[in-house]
Amino acid sequence: MKHEERRKQTTRLLLETTKALIREKGCSSITMKDIMERSGLSKGAIFHYVKSKDEIFVWVLQEQLEETNERFMNEIEQGRRTFDEPMSKIADNITALEQEQDVTNKVLMYLLGKEEEPVVAEALKKYYERSVNLSRQWIEIGQRHGVIPSSVDAAKTADMFVLLMIGLRVRSTIPMVQAAYKAPDFIAWITETLKSK
Repeated sequence: MKHEERRKQTTRLLLETTKALIREKGCSSITMKDIMERSGLSKGAIFHYVKSKDEIFVWVLQEQLEETNERFMNEIEQGRRTFDEPMSKIADNITALEQEQDVTNKVLMYLLGKEEEPVVAEALKKYYERSVNLSRQWIEIGQRHGVIPSSVDAAKTADMFVLLMIGLRVRSTIPMVQAAYKAPDFIAWITETLKSK
């Protein structure tokens, strides 16, 4: 097996194992020993790719973001030059942000509690920047295809969207909140913001 293929398989196994453990135990209770036992990977095999469980948690956040981008870009590559089809891929992700049991919400909250650790702080910064950059790219693609007006400030709008998405994630972890403003409202607001300028 080639090195790259083995790396992808190991990464996939670590991601799936870690997500299953997060669903069962939450982020704080998981140990590297749990990940080793559940995945069947040796300590050396895991530490060849990561130094801590926090690095695997960062992979979980990144994976969701990259999957959303891939679904969006697939719509564009299939010739979908309208607003609705690519936006639906982003909207699917936004709906998940409100779900209390969403693994990425749990991971984000856990990592935000460890932001004083340099590795975690850098990972959170990169995650935020990547989120904003992808959002900006999506808006700019829409502008190039004439489905989002050029008057929309892509950089500011992208930053606002990411800020509000993080807010939805944080709120999902607060017990017993009766929210008046929900994901469908946010999706409608994004749509109106991007189409009406």
